[in-house]
Amino acid sequence: MFAVLALTVLGTLLVWSATAHRDALTGGEPTAYLKKTLVNVAVGLVLLVMVLATDHRWVRILAPLVYLASIVGLVLVLVMGSTINGSRSWLQVGGMSVQPSEFAKLAVIIGMALLVAERFEGSSKRRVGSVEVIGMLVIAGIPAALILLQPDLGTMLVLSASVFGVLAIAGAPGRWLLGLFAGGVLAATVAIQVGVLKPYQVDRFMAFTNPDLDPRGAGYNVEQARTAVGNGGWFGQGLFDGSQTRSGFVPEQHTDFVFTVAGEELGLIGAGILVILVGLVVWRALLISLNAPDVFGRVAAAGIACWFGFQAFQNIGMCMGIMPVTGVPLPFVSYGGSSMFAGMLAVGLLQNIHLRGTPALPTRFSASRVLAATR
Repeated sequence: MFAVLALTVLGTLLVWSATAHRDALTGGEPTAYLKKTLVNVAVGLVLLVMVLATDHRWVRILAPLVYLASIVGLVLVLVMGSTINGSRSWLQVGGMSVQPSEFAKLAVIIGMALLVAERFEGSSKRRVGSVEVIGMLVIAGIPAALILLQPDLGTMLVLSASVFGVLAIAGAPGRWLLGLFAGGVLAATVAIQVGVLKPYQVDRFMAFTNPDLDPRGAGYNVEQARTAVGNGGWFGQGLFDGSQTRSGFVPEQHTDFVFTVAGEELGLIGAGILVILVGLVVWRALLISLNAPDVFGRVAAAGIACWFGFQAFQNIGMCMGIMPVTGVPLPFVSYGGSSMFAGMLAVGLLQNIHLRGTPALPTRFSASRVLAATR
C-alpha cells in the first residue's frame, strides 16, 4: 500500500507538471488535470476499500459476473465506442470516457484463476493438463479477440504477457508454453505480412527499430521522449521546470509518456525511485501469491504481478526507446480513470488475499512453489 500510494502521489505531480502549461488541454486552467487526477485517485481508493472489505467467498462468486461485464463492455465499444488515436477503445458514459479493455485485464486474470481453483480444490488432481490450459485460453481468447478488433495493440501485448504468466504460474506443461510463444511470434509475423495491422501501427514498429527513418512522423514520439529523459541528468531540471515538458514537445505526455516527465524533471535518481516503487508492488504481489491460502488467491495474485510488471516495462521501455510505442499507461502514474480504477481494484484484491494469507514472507519465488502448497 505504501508503494501504491507513493506512486499515485508522484503520478499526480507528474501529470500536473505535464499539463500545467498546455492551454489546449486545460482550457487555460493550469490545475484542471490536477483536480481530475485527484478525483480519479479518490474513486480508485474507494473501489480498493470495497474489494478489500468484501468477504473472499463473494469475490469468487462475483468473478464470473465481472468477466461477463468486461465482455459486454468490449462489445459495446465496437458497437458505439469512440475512436481515439486510431483505436475504437472508449465508451462515453455521461461526461466521462471509460476504457473497458483496462478492466478486461483484471477480469481475464480472475477468470483464469477461478477455473484453476475449481478444477483443483477438493479434487485429487495435482497437475494442470491440456483440458485446463484450453479452458484458460478460451477465457482469455474471447476478450482478446474483441480487443484486437478495436484494434488496441498495447492492451493486447499486456494481456498476452499476463495470460502467459498465469499459465506458467498455474503449472501449465512446458510444451504448451513453448507452443504459445512460438505461435504468438508466428501470428505477429503473419499479421504484419498480410496487412492485419493498421498502417500507423506498422509505422510505429518500424520507428521503434530505427527512429531516424521518420523523425517527424512515426519516430517523433520516440525521439522527443528520449530527448526529454536525457535532459534530466542525475538530479533533473526540477519539478515543473523541464524544458521539453514546458514546451509541450512530447505528445501524450500526461498519459502514455508520463515517465519522460520523471526523467527530465526528477533525473535519474527520481526516475529510479519510481521504478523501484513499481518493482516493490510487483515483488509484494508475488509474495502475496506465495502466502495465499488457496489456489484462486495464488494464481490471481501472480497474474496481477505479471500484469503490473509487464505493463510498467512496456510503458517505461517505449519512453526509453527499447520497446515499440503501443499506448499503454504506467500503472498508478499515468492520467486516466479506467487505468486507475482497474489498478486499484487489483490492489484491493491483493490486499484481500493478503489478509487471509500466512504471516511468513519467503524471500524466494518459483512457479513450482505456487502449486506445491496445494498438494
